[in-house]
Amino acid sequence: MFPYLGLKASTNLAQIDERLRYHPQVFEFFTTADDVTTRGLQHLHDMIDYVKAAGVDKIVMHHPMKFEGQHNEVAVDRNSNPDGYHFLMTSSEDLIKLAIQTNTQVLIHGAYNSPVSEILKKNASLQSARQVVFDRLDQFKALGGDHVMFENSISPLFDFGDPAIEDLVIEHDYRLCYDTSHGFIVLHGDNRQLRASMAHLRNQIVHYHFVDSMGQFHDSLELGKGAIDWRELQSVVNPNATNIFEINLKDQMDSREMRASYRYLQMAWRTTH
Repeated sequence: MFPYLGLKASTNLAQIDERLRYHPQVFEFFTTADDVTTRGLQHLHDMIDYVKAAGVDKIVMHHPMKFEGQHNEVAVDRNSNPDGYHFLMTSSEDLIKLAIQTNTQVLIHGAYNSPVSEILKKNASLQSARQVVFDRLDQFKALGGDHVMFENSISPLFDFGDPAIEDLVIEHDYRLCYDTSHGFIVLHGDNRQLRASMAHLRNQIVHYHFVDSMGQFHDSLELGKGAIDWRELQSVVNPNATNIFEINLKDQMDSREMRASYRYLQMAWRTTH
């Protein structure tokens, strides 16, 4: 029952076992470039089976954040960075195929946070770069269907909180992951606007990253440690979605900050399951 105890881990078996000790209902794999090699994909498949065998049937694979030390941007320029473009496309396609095969989900970031100056070096305008993003997301949507979703960023290429982009997202009928901290940062810590944004996109949101923030930069705080007004968000979330708590951990082998966030949200929303 929503909200779920949703936990995140790498494909490292010891990390996975630590998360499974607490019986999460949702499990998200944070993948790296190593996980989308031939050997890595087989290991990921094995770990999906392992998590399923533990009784978890809601599983998400988070597309690799980086390639060769740089953010794996959907808008990567195929001419100046052919290796980056090849990695983006092949890794996305391979993960989508795996998701279809295992009946799981792939999460792809619509963007990360390339500086506007860098975006404009390779594109005539933000609008043209944004068009590249939407064209590629359309390809992934066509390939993945109900097995692929797209996450908001703090980049102007795919940032929720901007009504123009939200209208485009609705027009394209994308399945969405809404990261609360990213939305809050884009909106400069405005809780009213965050609530409006989440309400606007509610029907297309299939997964949440519940994360607190002070609304200034990417701080990934435990719930209750930032400035987001969680009580006001209960009425605008989609209860048919899944969720995880994507919190910075002091120790990757200890999910306590994620679990504490879940307890905080249960209290804020007065849920008892």
